Amino acid sequence: MNLFKNITIITLTIGFSFNSIGQQDEVNYSNFLNTITTAVPFLLIGPDSRAGGMGDVGVATSPDASSAYWNVSKTAFMKQEKALSVSYTPWLRSLVPDINLAYMAYSWKFKERIYFSHALRYFSLGKIAFTDDTGNPIQDVNPNELALDILGVGYKASENFSLGFNFRYIFSNLTAGAAISGVESKAGQAIAADLNGMYLKEIKLGEYDTDLSFGFNIQNIGNKVSYSESSVKDFIPMNLKIGGGLNMKMDEYNQLAFYLDINKLLVPTPPVYQVDNDQNFITDANGEYIVDKGLNPNVSVATAVFQSFYDAPGGAKEEFNEINWAFGMEYWYDKQFAIRAGYFYENPNKGNRQHFTLGAGLKYNVFNLDFSYLIPIQQANPLGNTLRFTMSFDFEALSKVDPE
Repeated sequence: MNLFKNITIITLTIGFSFNSIGQQDEVNYSNFLNTITTAVPFLLIGPDSRAGGMGDVGVATSPDASSAYWNVSKTAFMKQEKALSVSYTPWLRSLVPDINLAYMAYSWKFKERIYFSHALRYFSLGKIAFTDDTGNPIQDVNPNELALDILGVGYKASENFSLGFNFRYIFSNLTAGAAISGVESKAGQAIAADLNGMYLKEIKLGEYDTDLSFGFNIQNIGNKVSYSESSVKDFIPMNLKIGGGLNMKMDEYNQLAFYLDINKLLVPTPPVYQVDNDQNFITDANGEYIVDKGLNPNVSVATAVFQSFYDAPGGAKEEFNEINWAFGMEYWYDKQFAIRAGYFYENPNKGNRQHFTLGAGLKYNVFNLDFSYLIPIQQANPLGNTLRFTMSFDFEALSKVDPE
């Protein structure tokens, strides 16, 4: 078992022990800290500042150049034929200066109902000094991770509905081949896909013309990854996003939109393992820990996706706790200037990320410039009090610019 799994097991067992002393009633496991961990978690970092300013909503927002990450099927509703975006996100800026996420996405119209998209996410973890067990330096490494969206396709199946898929290569080089505790390491690699859809229809909301939208995105369905030659492999962050929104066109100059996203990881929840009277883990004939509550997490990818909806030790209540909520709003004036705000909520027993976000956008001729700022309210956040920015380009607008 790897380090992440051991930490989770120990945390659950300690929590169980302290809460069960002197009690004979059934334990409510949903009240315990039981955070789900995966490999390559950078895949869940929202890369662009427009969504970042709205609490990281994006699955049902109006399409833009960064749609390849949130829901590539949205590109089928794009009005421009080509769009490019470049984003930069500092990470742990208050502690270290050299960790960051860079993102570039490009979408273009292939045929009347079909858009293609390509994107690259690059996560640099700065410089890390590796030492041996006695503290002597071994080597300095520059770990990094990347995800290359080789091809995303958005297909407009009808006037109001589109479908999409994204084909992705993932590379995670955390150790540069260094030996960890005497075990040779290697880069983790995976192939993954997204499957998604978007419903967009113009309705009347009172006196306002309003775009009603619903979207879903099943992200990162792919193989497990390993960082050594051992048999231990970890799930990548397979994830389900579902969202909806209302974009009200109040008059010629003013638009106001509201969006809501929910997210749930499609990977196994760590179970509670059996312990003896001395709180030592009980193992079976194969040396594996015996599950006391929950389900065995060592399953195939396909099984994990379905099992993730009913495998939590705390039952339905804990499954509900695993849903993250994001709410965002966006106001545009004259399609030239935008202000944004949002809120993100994660249950305290599942990570406790809770924060407000603010953002702004400016459109000038052929490019948009977006900013976002995150304000943590529960615990330190790697993006806390950090300014992120995205620049996007509308090539169709460029062709219309008067050279004089």
